[in-house]
Parts: sequence; C-alpha cells; structure tokens
Amino acid sequence: MGTTPATFNGSSNYAADLQQTINHAVDIASIPLNQLNRNVTDLQGQSTEIGYLRNGFVMLQNAIKSLTTGVNGGALSASVSDNTIATANLNSSSSATAGTYALNVISAGSHTTSVSNTGLPTVADPTATSISTSGTYTLSVNGTNFTVTPTANSLNSLAQAINTSGAGVSATVINLGSPAAPSYTLSLQSAALGNIPIQLNDGTQNLLTTLSTGTPAQYQLNGQPATPISSSSSTVTLSPGLTANLLATGQTTITVAEDSNAATTAISSFVTAYNATVDELNTNRGSAGGPLTGQSIVFSLGQTLRDLTSFTGGSGAVTSIADLGLTFDGTGHLAFDQSQFASVAASNPGDLASFLGTGTESGFLAAASGIIDGMTNTSNGLFQAQQATIQNRITADNREISDTQARITTMQNQLTAQMSAADALLSQLQSQATFMTQLFEAQNAIAQNGS
Repeated sequence: MGTTPATFNGSSNYAADLQQTINHAVDIASIPLNQLNRNVTDLQGQSTEIGYLRNGFVMLQNAIKSLTTGVNGGALSASVSDNTIATANLNSSSSATAGTYALNVISAGSHTTSVSNTGLPTVADPTATSISTSGTYTLSVNGTNFTVTPTANSLNSLAQAINTSGAGVSATVINLGSPAAPSYTLSLQSAALGNIPIQLNDGTQNLLTTLSTGTPAQYQLNGQPATPISSSSSTVTLSPGLTANLLATGQTTITVAEDSNAATTAISSFVTAYNATVDELNTNRGSAGGPLTGQSIVFSLGQTLRDLTSFTGGSGAVTSIADLGLTFDGTGHLAFDQSQFASVAASNPGDLASFLGTGTESGFLAAASGIIDGMTNTSNGLFQAQQATIQNRITADNREISDTQARITTMQNQLTAQMSAADALLSQLQSQATFMTQLFEAQNAIAQNGS
C-alpha cells in the first residue's frame, strides 16, 4: 500500500517548488508506512513458510502412522494367479485372514441393453431434436418407475436426464446412420448385471426395444456351493475386506499373505519424509536463509526432530533407531540399511516389537506420534499457535497502515490547499510586479523621447 503525492495546477513560477515541498513532506510521512508494508510482507512470507513446514511434519506424521501398520504385522497383500479372469483388492482396514481362495468364475455376467425403436422420428441432430416431443417420460427399470424430465426437447437432454435420474441405467446417444446421413439412437444399459427389464414411455407409447438380455455373474469359491453363487455386480466379496472383480470365465487362485516388504517400505517412507522435513527446515538457516531465519520456531522444530530420532527403549538387540539400520550422514539426513533391518527382523523379532511398540501406549512409535502431534495438532499445536500469532500481528499492522494512510492523506489535502493558496498569491504578486515593471519602462521611454 503506497501514497500518491498530491498535485495541483499552479500558475506561479514557484509551482514546481511548492509541489516538491508537498512531495518531500509526503515522503517523510510515508517512512513508517513503508516500514509497516515491509513488515506485513515479511509476516506473510513467514506464514507461508510455516505452512510448508507444517505440511512436512504432517507427511512425517502420516509416515509414522504407516510405519505403525507396516511393522506390527497384519499387513497383507492379495495376489492373483491369473488376473485376466479376476483381480483382487484388500480394503485398507481389511480383517481378511491369510489364506488361499480358489475362485471359479462360471460366468462374468453381462448387462441388459435396450435401444430406441425403429420407426421413431429420425434424429439427425441430437442437440436439436429427439425421438419424441414429450416433455415428461416414465422410465421403468426392473419394475420400478422413474419420472424423467429433460431440460430441452433434444435427444442429448433426454439422455442426460436419464443419467441423472438415479434409475440404475446409463444412457448414451449413438449414430446408426452414415456420416452423410446420421441417424442418432438412444441406447440404455443396466448398471447391474442380469436380466433387468428397461422401458421408456413418452405417455403415448413405449420407445425401447431390448437389444440384449443380461445375465448375472456366477462363481464358486473353494468349490462351494454346489449351486453357483449369482451376483448382479462383477465385484464380489470373498472374505471380510477381500473383494474380487470378475472379468472372464475360468479358474484362478487368490492368495492373501503377509506382505514381507511392508515394514521395509514403511521405514523407507519414514526416512524420505524425515529428510524432506530437514531440507525445508534448513532453508531457514544461514545468511541467505528463508523467511523464518533467526526465528525461535526453527530451533524448536530442529529440537523436535532430534528428540524424534534420539529415542531409546526396549531391550536386547534393538534399543535405538540405529539398531534398525537408520543412521545419519554428514548433512543430517537419515540413511536406511535395509539388509540390517531384515537381519534384525528375522533374528530378533521380539526385541524389534518391544522397541517399536504398538503406536499407542509405549515404544518408539507411540513416542514419535506424541511428539509430532504436539507440532501439528490443529487445536493447540506449535504450528497453530505460531500461525495465530503471526496473523494477529498482520491484522494489527494492517490496521496501523490504514490509520497512517488516512493521516498522510489528510496532510496531503491540507498541504495542497495551503500551497494552492500560496501559489495563487505568488501569481498575483508576479502579475503586479510585471505591471509595475512595464509602467516604469513606459514612463522612462516618454521621458527619453521628451528630452
């Protein structure tokens, strides 16, 4: 926010000097205003940087949560022997148990498809005309009626109204004519598998013909039951948290087993998040540091990271993160020796579990979660408190900027009025001086001619 120097249209020879006086006074009065504006800019930069750092700590917090899941067992993965027949998915909170599931897909099922009748009005432009002039239609899907009201009398609008009706069908507009003579037709397909009767009536006649009748998906699991299971969806639940998407007829095996790479992956993610946070924090140190250089929060966050990685506990072969294969390099970054971790996990699983804990009561994971929560908590965390303090200072400075601007504007107006009056007086005196000079010159000329 700046101040524009006040100007006036002076007529005296001193108008420029008077304007310069106003400009000089405004410049002096604007010194605190300019400082306030710089303060606000600096505070906004600090607020932005705190946001960046908070995002880094939130990523670190998420990595710790993933680490809690990954290293405490129970992390399962599902693999499929033939993924052209089916694919499998485990819910993130899956309660599925490890095991083998023999899936026999007898039929992947199909959808019922209907198209608009032949003999209906030809639609060459689906944006302008439709298969009927009715303003309201009744859509029947598997015996349930839905009222469909297009926003315009066009085939495109009719298809859109069907798609938003919640009737469990999808409508498309297809061209069954040639490029030179298009003939657009309405096509409807059931969302569910199986024989799903679909009909559309415009109040005077039915408008659809069934093109193909759908069939349900059918499958057996581990040879059971004798009568195959039927499903109106291609996605079926095989076990709590375990689903399969049936793709084609055939037999495949789905294996649910503990993910041997889960712990390693989780620790690697933790290391990546930690190092990214260290890098962002380091941008606010040194002579060319960022907006938070010299601020106490930089020290506090650095101390938090040190507390996080200096935790000791447990017993036996694992009492620190170094025993997990986590070490620091010369830049303060964590490095992860996966082979050392694999060796510890294989030879001392009890000591590993004791050091890490459950993530809620004791151990490294519980301590790490508590430390990070003290930073990121949206109610009383360090970041929240720091942002509130900065915002209060910005609000106070903006208020002072507004008040200072008002005072400068008042001073400008007063000076402009005073300088305008002075300029008018000087202009009048200049005119009088010019008149007297011309009068003396005329009298002098007369005197010289008379002699």
